[in-house]
Amino acid sequence: MADSKPLRTLDGDPVAVEALLRDVFGIVVDEAIRKGTNASEKVCEWKEPEELKQLLDLELQSQGESRERILERCRAVIHYSVKTGHPRFFNQLFSGLDPHALAGRIITESLNTSQYTYEIAPVFVLMEEEVLKKLRALVGWNTGDGVFCPGGSISNMYAINLARFQRYPDCKQRGLRALPPLALFTSKECHYSITKGAAFLGLGTDSVRVVKADERGKMIPEDLERQISLAEAEGSVPFLVSATSGTTVLGAFDPLDAIADVCQRHGLWLHVDADSVAWNPHKLLAAGLQCSALLLRDTSNLLKRCHGSQASYLFQQDKFYNVALDTGDKVVQCGRRVDCLKLWLMWKAQGGQGLEWRIDQAFALTRYLVEEIKKREGFELVMEPEFVNVCFWFVPPSLRGKKESPDYSQRLSQVAPVLKERMVKKGTMMIGYQPHGTRANFFRMVVANPILVQADIDFLLGELERLGQDL
Repeated sequence: MADSKPLRTLDGDPVAVEALLRDVFGIVVDEAIRKGTNASEKVCEWKEPEELKQLLDLELQSQGESRERILERCRAVIHYSVKTGHPRFFNQLFSGLDPHALAGRIITESLNTSQYTYEIAPVFVLMEEEVLKKLRALVGWNTGDGVFCPGGSISNMYAINLARFQRYPDCKQRGLRALPPLALFTSKECHYSITKGAAFLGLGTDSVRVVKADERGKMIPEDLERQISLAEAEGSVPFLVSATSGTTVLGAFDPLDAIADVCQRHGLWLHVDADSVAWNPHKLLAAGLQCSALLLRDTSNLLKRCHGSQASYLFQQDKFYNVALDTGDKVVQCGRRVDCLKLWLMWKAQGGQGLEWRIDQAFALTRYLVEEIKKREGFELVMEPEFVNVCFWFVPPSLRGKKESPDYSQRLSQVAPVLKERMVKKGTMMIGYQPHGTRANFFRMVVANPILVQADIDFLLGELERLGQDL
């Protein structure tokens, strides 16, 4: 039968290739950009897993499909995906769709190169260094080093590995045999990648000493000092403190100056201030996933000394150009995607002033949200926010005025999950929720999308009231 014949590929047919991609880009503009950022459209079209599998027809077959069918599939993939650029998507620390950053991502994917040598990525090797230089200057460092990493978790793991190597360089060759029991310190509000990193790097999760945080989620320097002394008394060697500037849930900023003083007294590496910083422009700057920079104050080529292996098929020392431009040996990856272009292009378009205005707007809308929460019956702040994370409870009519009831906290904890299910299945918005210590489940609203306006904040609060009026 004619339908059973394999379809011809587009290889070697530039006209057909261009026609396909123009159609695909048209679908992307229509579905992901125009509809995906339109407040009148749904944030998501929720389907249960089994139904979604059937709708998408995920099974891979031995024969190819027609161009028309492939275009239908492209449209379906976007239709059933969550629109993170939507003004009612508040679920994560990232949101929004910057057009210049997206243009950079399209160019990056189209060129499909790896960021390891100047010979195959000349533009991006130079661009990455310029962007990292600018980010270091904003941190306050005139010199240093750095690299773009595949996410903030990996940036944090790099910092742990570098701090360990700096203290015990023999560990690169001899491994854990070269090490005494080590201890690193972070607050109970830290990102979970610190514990994961300790496990991944062979230190073990027991090496992570959890420092107390105050009621606002900030690390307590006095307890850090106590934990260091305790670790030493138990025979461990402290080597790193990982502080946080903007914790995941509460948005708290650790007291970096006081923590730096403790680190200086004990000779410890301080991540997220004195020695290294993990910065994620894909979050508040809306550069798009992924865009995560590890910045170092170090000028001794620590990255390359720690991770380099001098692969002769990539990093030949007798090349016709300056081989110092081959930065691939700084990282544990071989192939490394280009993550600098989207940020560079967005920065070129917006300028530093434009990006500053974007951040100022996010804080202004955060303040507006806080004031509206205070005005409305049934809404209660967990605490006054320090950052763009606004944590609050929606107290439904049946629980108002009953805070002294013995089952109040248990019943309040059930509200956020129910409202989350309702909003997602309705497709109107997405907000994250979580418990925190002894606190019942509460919403964490992140004000980050650059296209947000006050009407979106009003809708958020009104929709919670509508969804929860019968609870």
